[in-house]
Amino acid sequence: MDRVTDMPDTPARPAGPAQVNHYDSFAEAYAADNENNLLNAYYERPAMLALVAEVTGRRILDAGCGSGLLSAALRDRGADVTGIDASTGMLALARRRLGNDADLRVVDLSDPLPFADDAFDDVVASLVLHYLEDWGPTLAEMRRVLRPGGRLIASVQHPFVDYAIQDPRPDYFETTSYSGEFTFSGQSVPMRFWRRPLHAMTDAFTAAGFRLSVISEPQPDPAARELFPDDFHALSTQIAFLFFVLEAPLSPTDSNDQPTATARFG
Repeated sequence: MDRVTDMPDTPARPAGPAQVNHYDSFAEAYAADNENNLLNAYYERPAMLALVAEVTGRRILDAGCGSGLLSAALRDRGADVTGIDASTGMLALARRRLGNDADLRVVDLSDPLPFADDAFDDVVASLVLHYLEDWGPTLAEMRRVLRPGGRLIASVQHPFVDYAIQDPRPDYFETTSYSGEFTFSGQSVPMRFWRRPLHAMTDAFTAAGFRLSVISEPQPDPAARELFPDDFHALSTQIAFLFFVLEAPLSPTDSNDQPTATARFG
């Protein structure tokens, strides 16, 4: 699911037992908010598309496809896209957007992926990993379904932001959950996320057999400057999300030879 992008309406607190992240209950509201807002439409999606770059003829798994906005953009650029999501409500919206012939499946990223080894050239994971306490099994499955030389392109909530918004602040070096109330198109919903330090993210990627290629902290699309003048300035000068490009090595021995990742700012 290309997911939550705003700061919570109330200070983030350690997660409680209430039902959270129930996207079926607010799929329409979320999709409407996601389509044209600053953080998704003019920041996160353009950044993902820039990192994916040329996709003509590539087989791409959109892991957590939500209402299908990123899938649609990738398909328009010539990719052969398969979308998966745990929310039937979000997938119904994706099918409405992409058509009945679209390959869309109900899949929870905590479960094994229903695809053969080496099935895809790329996996895109747009703002979904921070819903998982343990990245290990999910990343291992993503690595399995990628062909040698394939890529995982992922965006997550920035670990420094997630640390700073919590009250009280947690131990930065621990993996901890937090919750908050978010509003989408006027509907208030409880959300919960898992925050982990940056080194835990990169360790999880390499443990799954990926080679870290790019870490990016991009700027928003300049087209948003006139549409959101105040918020555009704030987003241009503050951190929000963190983006990664990970490569599946061409051979098992390549995974042991880790090159220095490229850092991109702006």
